[in-house]
Amino acid sequence: ARGYRAALCTELGQPLQLRDVPSPPLRPHQVRVGVHYCGLNFADILACQGLYQEKHALPFTPGMEFSGTVLETGENVRTVKEGCQVVGVTGTAAMAEECVADQKMLWRVPEGVSHEDAAVMPITYGTATVVLQHRARVQLGETVLVTAGAGATGLALIDLAVNVFKAKVIAAAGSDAKCELALKRGASHSVNYSRSNLRDEVKRLTDGRGANVAIEAVGGDIFKAALQSLAWEGRIVVMGFAGGKIPSIPANLLLLKNVSAMGVYWTRYQEEDFPVFSSTMSSALQYCQEGKIHPHIGAVFKLEEVNEAFNHVLQRKSTGKVIISMK
Repeated sequence: ARGYRAALCTELGQPLQLRDVPSPPLRPHQVRVGVHYCGLNFADILACQGLYQEKHALPFTPGMEFSGTVLETGENVRTVKEGCQVVGVTGTAAMAEECVADQKMLWRVPEGVSHEDAAVMPITYGTATVVLQHRARVQLGETVLVTAGAGATGLALIDLAVNVFKAKVIAAAGSDAKCELALKRGASHSVNYSRSNLRDEVKRLTDGRGANVAIEAVGGDIFKAALQSLAWEGRIVVMGFAGGKIPSIPANLLLLKNVSAMGVYWTRYQEEDFPVFSSTMSSALQYCQEGKIHPHIGAVFKLEEVNEAFNHVLQRKSTGKVIISMK
């Protein structure tokens, strides 16, 4: 029987096990992909700790996004064929040498885009595209404040905002090294919020006007400071709570400057508005092919180093995207 290596979560909160598992049969609409790279997301780590909103029966293989080569297609598949280079999204199972996915959750990798860059695209650039284009509706020349600016999605936001939407970006991060990386990746200014007042710095950098858009992924006091940093009719987009504290929104701050507050959860579009979900991936891949954006890969680990990769992220050593190589 055909089989492949996979990283398995066999017990919550414990190191992953690398095991050989049998290849499952294909359903008519499914595609079997030989995985080249799998993106590592904090959600994968939470799932393996039993802390993610979506629970998985043990044992399971984590991994939500991947790039690879089509090995086999189900009888009803018309979108790809054997040998196609693809990037895909799945709830789990991508941290393995093979992955089975629904055909509609696969996109062809354009010529000139590497498998490494393709594996970075779905969660980070998919989310960033929805935030900037669909939710915040960023306009040419606007000022965008990005917190957690040196994280994988933060860097994707900077990349897209500067190079596609032609906005001015102020990146906020918790260390000088992370601020420096954000500047190198295109931000006009950076603020180290561990030793500077974020609100005061944004006001200073915008000559008192404030930011048109704040994209917030830290939570707690940083969220409140970002909200207070907005200009008249500014928009704040909540992406997550990396700092661990979910903030409350003082409604008077929305009232005083006619501010809009909104959230974004990219994978929910898969269920609620699939055309938006799919178009974000198509757009990101096109931008990459055209050379407009340049994904930042912070580290590459081999499949047998998966636990080291998890620790690298947990210890907050990562900047940009961490990916797992199956080769």
